[in-house]
Amino acid sequence: MTTTRSTEILETALDAVARAARPTARSAAATRAGWLRHVADRLDRAGGDLITIARAETHLTEARLVNELRRTTFQARLFADRLSSGSFDRVLIDPADGDWPMGARPDLRRTFIPIGPVLVFTASNFPFAFGVAGGDMVSALAAGCPVLIKAHPGHPELSRALYRLVADALAEAGAPDGALAMVEGEDSGRAAVRDARIRAVGFTGSTSGGRALFDLAMSRPDPIPFYAEMSSTNPVVITPRSWAARPAEIAAGFAASLTGSAGQLCTKPGVVFLPDVGGFLDQLPNLSAAPLLNDHILDGFHRTTSNMATRAGIVFGELSARDAAPILFRTNVAEAQANPDLMDLEMFGPAALLIEYTHLDQVVDAIDQLPGQLTASVHGGDQPDPQEAELVARLAEHAGRVLWNDWPTGLSVTDAQQHGGPYPATTAPLSTSVGTQSVWRFLRPVTFQNMPDEALPEGLRRNRNSPSFAEEQV
Repeated sequence: MTTTRSTEILETALDAVARAARPTARSAAATRAGWLRHVADRLDRAGGDLITIARAETHLTEARLVNELRRTTFQARLFADRLSSGSFDRVLIDPADGDWPMGARPDLRRTFIPIGPVLVFTASNFPFAFGVAGGDMVSALAAGCPVLIKAHPGHPELSRALYRLVADALAEAGAPDGALAMVEGEDSGRAAVRDARIRAVGFTGSTSGGRALFDLAMSRPDPIPFYAEMSSTNPVVITPRSWAARPAEIAAGFAASLTGSAGQLCTKPGVVFLPDVGGFLDQLPNLSAAPLLNDHILDGFHRTTSNMATRAGIVFGELSARDAAPILFRTNVAEAQANPDLMDLEMFGPAALLIEYTHLDQVVDAIDQLPGQLTASVHGGDQPDPQEAELVARLAEHAGRVLWNDWPTGLSVTDAQQHGGPYPATTAPLSTSVGTQSVWRFLRPVTFQNMPDEALPEGLRRNRNSPSFAEEQV
């Protein structure tokens, strides 16, 4: 595609989402719920054809893609349900009060309004759930924002098929023209980040790519929110109590979590603190290999594992220039503390660093040197003892989700989910990219002061049915 043609497509797409911004923002929640349900229905009906395309482009198994498409339609319907129930109607009302201690208080009514057109960079490893019809698109549309998709080069045909399907479904459901648009190519993505018509960005990908785009967003004359989910090694601490009680179970759980989707999950356990690395290796079941998504990711796996091999010993598997077979590295906690960047080296694929310790106090100290993480896990006793409870508290300082006697892969799409964390896990640790709370990334607060009902958004008007409406809102 020529540069001139790409520029024309980008301009058309930007103009479309800009024109759709006002009618999309002013649509009723129930209306948007209908759009999302119709999209989910269309995806279900086209599932067989979509999975065939995805298998050809990604090397993912049919079973994995079937489950991922199910997750994708589930989350669209979940957001529709929350829209219908009023879960996103977060308002605060302070009626006028002449006796307010700080002086007479005006009538103040606070709500959230859509932020405007959202640019979404889709992910390579979840072509459905983080793709054209994925969580970022669904949460932005649920918020009342039109969406400009930047398609991922790892699955272009699937992206195009999904775009056609979702755009048609939205049109059939009565969504405004331009509620969804799509562009391809790195240059178009960077240009869209800089364009004044884009008001927020959602990104899932590498730290280098996310940081470069984040810096672009911050360098605009009008910086905008940039929500990037990037790098995480998802540390796991196996305590002496848990290892003594259930070594085979822990080793089997690790093996499944490490190799699921060939290790190409942002929540894969990449750093494991262990009291007995030798015993752990003895307990490991067979670690099976599977092809990675594409050559770009395979190159990255070779690069990062080769880097780790210069810093830590290989205790399982071997470096290979051809495939991405599972590989495990070993170091000790003193070395990890002396070189904390070891705990920050994400090897995207079936690889992990095992860190051996003697006393749990050493792990507590090492945790303080961890960078931001999406997840962190503790395997302890049936109930935490004081040291294990301290581990949980320390890990919560660094991670968005902390697990007890569980493995981090497998991410439930629900209301209480948190998929985010301090940098470099994300650029926005106050937000999540999974679960219904992700909608708040694309809504901004507005307070109306002494505003007549006729000019207020419907949810703030005084003529609501409940006489105690003001007191009930939180």
